[in-house]
Amino acid sequence: MNALPTVRTSVGCAAAVALLFGLTVTVQSAEPTQLTDEALQIHRQALVFDGHNSLVPQLRKRKDLTVETVDLGRFQQGLHTDIPRLRQGGLGAQIFATYVSPESVKKGAAVKETLEQIEQVRRLTERFPGTFELAAGASDVERIRQAGKVACVIAVEGGHAIDGSLAVLHAYHQAGARCLALTHDDTHGWADAALDASTHKGLTAFGESVVREMNRLGMVIDLSHASVETVQDTLKVSQTPVIFSHSGAAKLAPHLRNLPDDVLRLVAANGGVVHVNFFSGFLTAKSVEAYQKRSQAANDLRKSFKTPQQFELALTQWLADNPLPTTTVSDVVDHIDHIVAVAGIDHVGLGSNYDGMVSVPRNLEDVSCFPYVTQELLKRGYTSEQVRKILGGNTLRVLRSVESAAGAQSAPIARTPVAPTASGAAQ
Repeated sequence: MNALPTVRTSVGCAAAVALLFGLTVTVQSAEPTQLTDEALQIHRQALVFDGHNSLVPQLRKRKDLTVETVDLGRFQQGLHTDIPRLRQGGLGAQIFATYVSPESVKKGAAVKETLEQIEQVRRLTERFPGTFELAAGASDVERIRQAGKVACVIAVEGGHAIDGSLAVLHAYHQAGARCLALTHDDTHGWADAALDASTHKGLTAFGESVVREMNRLGMVIDLSHASVETVQDTLKVSQTPVIFSHSGAAKLAPHLRNLPDDVLRLVAANGGVVHVNFFSGFLTAKSVEAYQKRSQAANDLRKSFKTPQQFELALTQWLADNPLPTTTVSDVVDHIDHIVAVAGIDHVGLGSNYDGMVSVPRNLEDVSCFPYVTQELLKRGYTSEQVRKILGGNTLRVLRSVESAAGAQSAPIARTPVAPTASGAAQ
């Protein structure tokens, strides 16, 4: 996008955000960092390519499961993402995640629900053709960005969504998906997750076949949420660079969703990119501890109260008595600094996780706030070229490399998603 403000107002990065699970937490207000002309100019010229946004699963909670129920052309108080703030944030490309729960697999609905969400991204581009356009590859991303629009790359979050079938993987690719996260929070039939039991010690033989097939199709492999063993197995098999769409550095914040230094070095050797997550609970050692206590308190309170309303009131009181630590854009850039120090400047990017997290840092309250990352990077001495790599250049390089290896540059996206028969059998 080319339209960026020359003056920031306190309205642009709202202090209060509506959170997941029907809960609301107020972010402590702070005067926004002053944006310089230099930062704004670099930000305008750069490709800002965000590795992870969960708007589509959020919209799925609406009654008729369509983008028509929410006017994203206007400010939406209950979301991190809308068109006015996207323009303010200068976003040029976005990986939009689609997600279905593991329970949907058990019900035989995972494929249907995933294809419905892929269709939601398409309908988003059709409803707002002056703002969004589907991107099948790196050349599309560059062309769409040059046209002043947001290039939309579709991702499927969680390998459980392919329902144990390579045919389903093919159908998602034909429908427009260009990225698959091998796991979400739960270990499934062919890959272990970071936050769940290690059932397979990494990837199964079928999991390895998924990786090889993604290489062949030209789909980007996303290892956010994957266990260290799954990461190691994937990097042994994959012939193309991988991404971590929304992760961080475990050295700074010891959470299982963040990456230890030895994994960061493996990512560098692979040529991949770690996109730093903005979620406050992954940013500092203090915030990791506090959010783990919050999760435990929520689990305990949920067992103690019969109605959602009683639970919500109790948790609100618990949060008032146990305030969560404040994080800032500086904490996000600390992760960038660490990844650059360990893996190198070519292996880090941004993976906001907007509309998929329960709290945000100061000066990163919504999608309008991306210029503050640029400002903080310049403040720390990064050159304009290095800033451009972090904002999106590294991500574009991975996308182009994956396509080139597959011989599938800008492969066309089918107009009508194929709806295969869901099956638990591996094909």
